[in-house]
Amino acid sequence: MAAVAAERGLELVVARRNTARLRARGAVEVGAGHYPVMVALHSCWLIAALAEVLLLHRPFHWVLGMSMLFLVAATQAMRYWVISALAGRWTTRVLVLPGEPLVASGPFRWLRHPNYLAVAIEIVALPLVHGAWWTALGFGVGNLLLLRHRLRVENGALAEFGDPIQ
Repeated sequence: MAAVAAERGLELVVARRNTARLRARGAVEVGAGHYPVMVALHSCWLIAALAEVLLLHRPFHWVLGMSMLFLVAATQAMRYWVISALAGRWTTRVLVLPGEPLVASGPFRWLRHPNYLAVAIEIVALPLVHGAWWTALGFGVGNLLLLRHRLRVENGALAEFGDPIQ
């Protein structure tokens, strides 16, 4: 969990840098109102997972823990593939460069929103590494509800400002 928290901190540094560069190039932010909710959900998720394990004395189940650890590693690989494919366009906010074509390389060849798939799996898998099933369930559902809203925002932004080929 500490490794994921540190990794998320580094991602925020990259995201802030990319956000500033994108805004300087004329990027439009859409749906900023849900961003604080997303930050809170992701921050509380890590805290809740750790708290559930420590306070409820969740035992480690080797088969579950190792299979979920494999999923966490796979989601991290997918997230880094997404960040690499988007390069300077990757950010944690919904920013669109008007008139720019959508990225169609990397995982975007097969999925429209591969990062959201990786995050949805990670939100469930990481707590389950240590048996924190309440956290996995609660934050998994909360994340899906937030993603439903974010996908509407992002798809609307892409339709309005994004890919001129659409």
